[in-house]
Amino acid sequence: LYPSYTIWGIGCDATNSKSIQAIYELKGRVASKALITLVGSEHMLEKTIVDIPSIAWDLIDQSINPLTIIYDKVNIISKNALAEDGSCGVRLVKNGFCKKLINQFGKPIISTSANVSGAASPQAFTEIDNRILNGVNFIVNYGQNDQTKRKSSNIIKLSKGGAVKIIR
Repeated sequence: LYPSYTIWGIGCDATNSKSIQAIYELKGRVASKALITLVGSEHMLEKTIVDIPSIAWDLIDQSINPLTIIYDKVNIISKNALAEDGSCGVRLVKNGFCKKLINQFGKPIISTSANVSGAASPQAFTEIDNRILNGVNFIVNYGQNDQTKRKSSNIIKLSKGGAVKIIR
């Protein structure tokens, strides 16, 4: 359990299918709903995405708010984190604690809101359900007293040919 730049998240190694399955079970989330992956550098993004459309770099550079982009094909992310069509939402974290966490770990991490499926996403640590707090293996001791209200990232899907679809 960790604070991302957006909201508190449940995460794990995005390449570890057993850890990803544990997140689905903890949240009570159906496995057919894909999970978002976070990367900590442009280099990590390039290793994760098979073919990054040039418009993606422009969107990342111009985005003021955290931006998750759904890409058609990825390399190293576990299949059970992907959508049924093989696509994956990936966010390049630009700064802060979460970026340091990912870069020290050295691999992409899963990021899903720290809530039971169907419940509201907690905007502060104090709003996290006890089922989540008691079900994770580790809780990062950073940002727990921060009461800043945050929003989830914006999500867009990039299709072949450069079409952009706004999801959230």
